[in-house]
Amino acid sequence: MSMTIIEKIIAAHSGQKTVKPGDIVDIAIDARVARDFGGPNVVKNIETYHLHVDDPSKTFFTFDTNPTGSDQKYATNQQLVRVFARKHGIKVFDINNGIGTHTLISEGLAWPGSTAVTTDSHANILGAIGAFGQGMGDKDIAAAFHRGKVWFKTPPSVKINLLGEKPENVTAKDIVLNLLHIFGANKLLGYAVEFYGDAVDKLTLDQRITIASMGTEMGVIILLFPPNDLVMDYCESKTGKKLNRISADADATYADTFDIDISKFVPMVSRPGKPHDTVDIHETQKVKIDSAFIGSCTNGRMEDMRAAANVLKNRKVAPGVVLKIVPTTDAIWQQCLDEGIIKIFKDAGVLVSNAGCAGCAAGQVGQNGPGEITISTGNRNFPGKQGKGSVYLASPATVAASAVAGYITTEFEIPDKPVEFDYAEQEERIQKAVEEERLNPAGDKPTEVEGRVWLIPMDDIDTDMIFHNRYLQITDIKQMGQYIFDNLEGYEDFAKKVQPGDIVITGKNFGAGSSRQQAVDGFKALGVSAILAESFGAIYERNAINAAMPILTYYNLKDADIENGDTVRVNFETGDILNVTKNKTGKINAFSEVQMEIYRNDGLF
Repeated sequence: MSMTIIEKIIAAHSGQKTVKPGDIVDIAIDARVARDFGGPNVVKNIETYHLHVDDPSKTFFTFDTNPTGSDQKYATNQQLVRVFARKHGIKVFDINNGIGTHTLISEGLAWPGSTAVTTDSHANILGAIGAFGQGMGDKDIAAAFHRGKVWFKTPPSVKINLLGEKPENVTAKDIVLNLLHIFGANKLLGYAVEFYGDAVDKLTLDQRITIASMGTEMGVIILLFPPNDLVMDYCESKTGKKLNRISADADATYADTFDIDISKFVPMVSRPGKPHDTVDIHETQKVKIDSAFIGSCTNGRMEDMRAAANVLKNRKVAPGVVLKIVPTTDAIWQQCLDEGIIKIFKDAGVLVSNAGCAGCAAGQVGQNGPGEITISTGNRNFPGKQGKGSVYLASPATVAASAVAGYITTEFEIPDKPVEFDYAEQEERIQKAVEEERLNPAGDKPTEVEGRVWLIPMDDIDTDMIFHNRYLQITDIKQMGQYIFDNLEGYEDFAKKVQPGDIVITGKNFGAGSSRQQAVDGFKALGVSAILAESFGAIYERNAINAAMPILTYYNLKDADIENGDTVRVNFETGDILNVTKNKTGKINAFSEVQMEIYRNDGLF
């Protein structure tokens, strides 16, 4: 039987000759990783359930979300993890190292055809080298530490052929923003995507990493690049081993194939609030900015640093604008120093920080304040994700050019003089944002539940809307419920009004974004009896199932005629749903056998 790349990797790591979409198998994991958030809960699970560590040589911790250790709770959690790691002989890539997913590649801990799991929702960045990487919650990672394996459902695969020549002014970030414009956040939800075409073959490792890192924002399981010669040479140099090139069979079966003319791609920007709300940069050109950020796992590579330096050389950041730059790894930081790039940045008036995730983690370099307008190279601009202001997403060159101009522009259209601030407008904007924030602060188990409905007719509700990243230090489940939805506009008071037994019904791609377990456990703390959605984010779905939080999917609920506040009864075994208020019935997707087993066991452990 012919297989795609993801199917070959899963089969090779599960002892199967072949696998097909939908097959659920145990996969052996080559690298089992936890970060400085999520890591403490992994330790807690291992110690609570008296688990052992299967193979310390394949087990790692990475401290990248708070590389300064400047937050007391993070510092406490990091030290807790260090003590556990010393006890079990586990290597820690500490706060001086950089982003963990990049470390896996640069340290030869991941290679084409390998497998890795981590508490980082962007672990699928490893698709850049043709490897399997998945972000998972703390229960999954604890299981991987203990067993060396995790269960996984083989996803269907899609092929994207990028045809034509890439325009000179289009960067790797522009490529993925164009793809987001085409596919949105959920058209490829749950698929493994493979890229082919002459334009793909020419992409460097850094460019592949940029594109692969935004697979999470596209809703895919992973964006996979068949490794070219340069990628193979790089991975062999890092692993010290001769590696086999991974590729799909010529007659592999794909759920769909898309031919896309890359020559028509243009420089793009994501407008604030949604990474997939992408437009031609000229639709946002001359939007005045207050700050800019270059970094994150998407655009903190060496090529990104050079692109920024090329724009900033012999120029200054506009008066009143703050530009912050954070390389992904310490090795890249050192290379910037060696090449004189740090001097270019400092001469331009840039704040350069030590390597790490930066703006994507609350309290770190790259955050903004109420009313502040930022242009960033990050992968997410969900409300509140990078602070309390508005965030546009763009390429490093565009961000650098915008910082010099004082407004959003391309590197080819930088004015001779930067725009001046309209201080009255800025003050009014900030005061309005502050006022809005003040007014809207942020055993035997039943297989049938009945409760009052919270109908939330929204798609793509992400984990920052569910449980904001400023609360990630919280490890006590009892404290998590109070923060559920406090970053979802219109539902900030959900935690105060919800009652035990209530049922949440929402739209597509619920739980998109981060791997944080708190976005599941908070609902359990509140006593929510079930969450129904048309579809769930892939990581969120695993987290909920493993935590025995009842989640179910549906195609439509028109027959049940459900309105907000109705009382409904849901049967997990049969998929029957009864609107008790109106005595109308409908059907949803029942629990799978695996989900029911984990649910009845009250969780994975």
